[in-house]
Amino acid sequence: MDSLGLFILLMLLCFQWTAAHAADEIPWTYKGLVGQTEWSDYFPECGGTSQSPVDVVTTQTKYDPGLMPLTPLGYDQHGNRPFSLYNNGHTAVIELPEWMGIGGLPWLFTAVQLHLHWGSGGPSQGGSEHTINGLSADAELHVVHYNSELYPNMSTAMMKRDGLAVLGILIVTGEETNLAFNNILNYLSRIRHADQKAFIPAFDVQSLLPKDLGRYYRYNGSLTTPPCYQSVIWSLFHERVQISKAQLLRLETLLYSSKSDEPDRMLLQDNYRTTQPLNHRVVFSSFSAESGKELSSGEVTAIVIGVMCGCVGLAVIVRFIVKTIRSTSSWDVLHNNRPAPMPRLKEPEKAKEIKLDVALNSASVGEKKEEASPSPQTEP
Repeated sequence: MDSLGLFILLMLLCFQWTAAHAADEIPWTYKGLVGQTEWSDYFPECGGTSQSPVDVVTTQTKYDPGLMPLTPLGYDQHGNRPFSLYNNGHTAVIELPEWMGIGGLPWLFTAVQLHLHWGSGGPSQGGSEHTINGLSADAELHVVHYNSELYPNMSTAMMKRDGLAVLGILIVTGEETNLAFNNILNYLSRIRHADQKAFIPAFDVQSLLPKDLGRYYRYNGSLTTPPCYQSVIWSLFHERVQISKAQLLRLETLLYSSKSDEPDRMLLQDNYRTTQPLNHRVVFSSFSAESGKELSSGEVTAIVIGVMCGCVGLAVIVRFIVKTIRSTSSWDVLHNNRPAPMPRLKEPEKAKEIKLDVALNSASVGEKKEEASPSPQTEP
């Protein structure tokens, strides 16, 4: 290799190293200095054409029957080694052991970490990164994996087009407590400030996922934080996971984005990126529109009312038909009791009958005259 080629190779390696560590060197925020509207000024790939998150418009997704159900590998085999929980100033991160992975993708992907995104206003105020038909969930869980079949580690894979695979789980709130999420929430008080780390008991990571792993949306996108590498195969599950309102409140109010020695404490809230343009990308779905449709309470009520109205209408029609049949039957009975009409005669026969009637009438008149005239009397 000549000196020029060696120089170019060294420059490329230096550029990759600089890009990989730029997010650590340049402090960024979601709404403050170097906020997400300015990310592309410092991290060029954040202004790319294949960015994440996106709004999934379900009517514009394309069904792909080749998308198989995803299979967690080793998620429930946590062993006795504790997990590491870390506040990086942007979210709460749990580092996952290397024996965990995900199946159902073109390559084997090894788990690296999971983290959360949330809002600040409580239930129904947004907090998720991805949206469905323009609607946000209250929070979102990401489980990050790298392509261990093609690349040696996360640092190398994250800069490759097919390097990462992330599972996206939308989180909504309800009345019931989700015990699986308490494995994380119960220990957030140990990492309240940025750069704090704690070891927590290992748990079944699969318990955080939705039950249905066969219905999801798939598209090619990016990391949702700087450096925004466009290297992610996204799988966003159709089924939401539910936590309680109290659990969401803890998630939104326990952590700080500031360090413990900083005088001004800043709550770690609204750590989600706004949705990005699709730019001619296609979002695929592993299920058809009919099988994936969930009816809202309003739609269910409308269907019930429609069915009831249909039953009433059908009853009215049946009653009308029965009354019509009965009326027709009664009319037929009356009509059959009437004397049959005389048959109409043809013209020649009618003329003959008239002549016969005249002759009979004449004869009858003659007989009446004879009866009326006195009979002759005999003289003595």
